Amino acid sequence: MKSSSIAISAIAGFDAILDARSPAEYAEDHIPGAQSFPVLSDEERARVGTIYKQESPFTAKKIGAALVARNIADHIERSFREKEKGWRPLVYCWRGGKRSGAFAHILREIGWDAKTLEGGYRAYRRDVVERLAQAPKDLRFRVVHGVTGSGKSRLLGALRAAGAQVLDLEELAAHRGSVLGNLPGRPQPSQKMFESLLLKALLALDVAKEIFVEGESKKIGQVQVPDALMARMRASECVLLDTAAKARVALLLDEYRHFFADPAALGAQLDCLVALHGRERVEEWKSLAAAGAWTELVQRLLDQHYDPAYRRSAAHNFPRLAEAPRVRVSAAEPAAFDAAARELLERAGAKAAEDVAAVGQVEIAERVA
Repeated sequence: MKSSSIAISAIAGFDAILDARSPAEYAEDHIPGAQSFPVLSDEERARVGTIYKQESPFTAKKIGAALVARNIADHIERSFREKEKGWRPLVYCWRGGKRSGAFAHILREIGWDAKTLEGGYRAYRRDVVERLAQAPKDLRFRVVHGVTGSGKSRLLGALRAAGAQVLDLEELAAHRGSVLGNLPGRPQPSQKMFESLLLKALLALDVAKEIFVEGESKKIGQVQVPDALMARMRASECVLLDTAAKARVALLLDEYRHFFADPAALGAQLDCLVALHGRERVEEWKSLAAAGAWTELVQRLLDQHYDPAYRRSAAHNFPRLAEAPRVRVSAAEPAAFDAAARELLERAGAKAAEDVAAVGQVEIAERVA
């Protein structure tokens, strides 16, 4: 008899991954690509749990079973009735127990080859943590540095367009990393969801090729970069993006444009800097915002906050930054970043050729000896 459950290592190859947990559980984190098909809503799950604890497990199971059956029937009617017999779904819940078991059992009774995930989401989460501790050790990074507003994310985009491997941590974190780094209309993922997305991105990389990544702090907004990846990045070779002052201001004016229409939101973010700069200076910044003096505000923030903070932290956290080659960007236009990306890749190609030649010379010398 074929097993109705599979290990986390066999997760690939299914036509769909169905998350049977509640919507709140799914929102916090889920297997990338999984779709939410809860067998109990958040309210239903809370109600059944309360009855289980305060009345009796038997009563809770009777009520829960009826709710689960109705919700599964609704999913089949709404979403699965057009699926062919060869459709293969994987179903998981918190522990790989009753919720996913009931769902998969009904799907199998219909005729679909439905499987459950052994250990459920908990097994998946353990796997994520373990692999995030190991995967970075096999990767070779080139860390892009530069003061705030130098266009590091734009350079990563240009590098990706030119065919380079890129790991964009700020895109995964939905945050630009600075105190004003919130992305309009894009809330940050939870820490667990960030790690799920990060592991998926890491596993898609070719370990034989160099990977460009921005030199981030440990914390990007409200999420944290895992220790193993942070350690690998800090030990890696660096490149320093040297962007002209006027171009930096222009880039930040573009990135902060959403604050122009919402000075109150900007003020709330600036208030986070009172402990560092004092109320008087922060009020000066807010006054510039209220007056619409955006160019002056950005220049003040660069001079008084961002650049000093960068000088304090970057060299300390990335010891190889002192030996980093520079790449110059003189304008905020995309063409300038495209040119910088080409220059970086040409340098990388030349260095790789030199390294191969050096290895060949060593091998020849060893044979002669």
